[in-house]
Amino acid sequence: MDKEYERKCIELAYLIFPDVDETLDDLEIRYKERNLKEGAAVTRYAPSPTGFLHTGSLFTSLVDMKIAEQTGGVFYLRVEDTDQKREVAGSVEALTKELREFGLVPQEGVISVETEIGDYGPYTQSKRAEIYKVCAKYLVEKGLAYPCFCTPEMIAKTRESQEANKVLPGYYGVYAKCRNISIDESIKRVKDGERFILRFRSQGSHLRKTSFVDAVRGKIEIAENDQDVVLIKADGLPTYHFAHVVDDHFMRTTHVVRGEEWIPSTPIHLELFNAMGFEVPIYVHVPLLLVKDGNSKRKLSKRKDKEAAVSYFLKAGYPTDSVMEYLYTLVNSDYEIWRKKNKELPREKFDIKLNKMSSSGSLLDIMKLNDISREYISKMTSKEVLDNVLAWSKKYDEELYNILNRDLDYSLKIFGLERDNAIKIRKDIIKWEDVRDNFFYFFNDLYEDSIHTKGYQFDYITDPETTRLNEELTKTILEKYLTIYNEDDDKDTWFVNIKALASELGFCTDMKFYKQNKDKYVGSISDFASVIRVAITNKKNTPDIHSIMQLIGKGEVIKRLENAIKSI
Repeated sequence: MDKEYERKCIELAYLIFPDVDETLDDLEIRYKERNLKEGAAVTRYAPSPTGFLHTGSLFTSLVDMKIAEQTGGVFYLRVEDTDQKREVAGSVEALTKELREFGLVPQEGVISVETEIGDYGPYTQSKRAEIYKVCAKYLVEKGLAYPCFCTPEMIAKTRESQEANKVLPGYYGVYAKCRNISIDESIKRVKDGERFILRFRSQGSHLRKTSFVDAVRGKIEIAENDQDVVLIKADGLPTYHFAHVVDDHFMRTTHVVRGEEWIPSTPIHLELFNAMGFEVPIYVHVPLLLVKDGNSKRKLSKRKDKEAAVSYFLKAGYPTDSVMEYLYTLVNSDYEIWRKKNKELPREKFDIKLNKMSSSGSLLDIMKLNDISREYISKMTSKEVLDNVLAWSKKYDEELYNILNRDLDYSLKIFGLERDNAIKIRKDIIKWEDVRDNFFYFFNDLYEDSIHTKGYQFDYITDPETTRLNEELTKTILEKYLTIYNEDDDKDTWFVNIKALASELGFCTDMKFYKQNKDKYVGSISDFASVIRVAITNKKNTPDIHSIMQLIGKGEVIKRLENAIKSI
């Protein structure tokens, strides 16, 4: 760059940024290198406040926090709100709150809507406009950025022409109309008050290759950037590309963790880092979360998949620990081997390995999550289950919360069935919203609602084509059982009496023998007991029916049996 051109670039920079007195050196002094041990990673979660916390972002944030934690570094949160047209009110509050609920608490940055902590702020991009201007001014002075006066209509017309001629679309080379206007014309048009945006003057060519080493995928070769990307928009705020480079440099980020969909944009960022004279951080492109769609897989979609929103798991009542346990299995496949060997250790003791992450997408397998969650809840005591259900229902199911609170001792006994000190623990709760459907029959109002809305679930109603338990036999079973029911019978005595009655009515009491001789009986002892179970609970699958009757009491048992008989 000759002296005259350099002088005019400086003149243009001062015309565009007349109030910017700081320099890059000033920013380097203000945001000095962090005083951390060698190898310590500085990572960030940088959401846009445009909606809910995405499950993919929760996954990425977990990787962010673990990298920082394992190396004695820093995990911070930065809000990228430069696209203010898309901003959704309340997003920042929701994002930070949901991260906290899953135990992902940044040490620095935006902690809540009102609170930022740390020495490298502001941590909200809309508050950093002056910093971006200093950096943009530097690029103009170096001849690496220029004002673009093209209107949106002109840009659209250029793109239409490119598409018609089947050439690479974008603002570059001969298609970058304002790139090659003289510096004198640029100065004049700015002085005349003509509206403009600021673009980067790329030195690259898509016909050449560049490369970088990704922490997950190793060396990646990719076409150079040749697009004159927008740096500063008409509203004075930066684009994502420019803000990423400026913020991650001056916040001293060492590892940029983001989804693999950003790999094609990396050449832009590499060129911008080099143009600014900044060190390039380590890129960590984590796999996308995928879901099954028929016989194929596709990207987890905000529009199509309820599981894309982290709030879904909270509202459904998945314990946050079980969700995080599942996400660890997606981060590293060897986590499950580690977990089997270290059943009692907290998962935080597991060190993730970036080079062991999948590079081809990770399947969000809800069935596997359900298995993990079911197992996790099965290890809880009845008191822990009750406390968790109360905490969840207070937020998401007020009616259930009030019902459980009517008699906490009674509620505790319900959750203790086949749980506390049981040889075989029942595993019928996957998430807290399952409690209502699994245990409604313990509460008279919910039980009666079930009868009113669904009717009785006797086989002759639900499976009339295959069952031999017709109306007459069902009614007979209930009438006969009512005559022998005794609330004082212990479980063994009760079962002896049940077997005797079943045998009297033509049911086989030996399941092994019944399977070989089904034609000789009207049904098995299990079929017989199912009639009583449905009358008492209106469900075909419950904990031990004797224990249920002991809990709900003699009066309610008799009432339910009598009402069931009347209904037939």
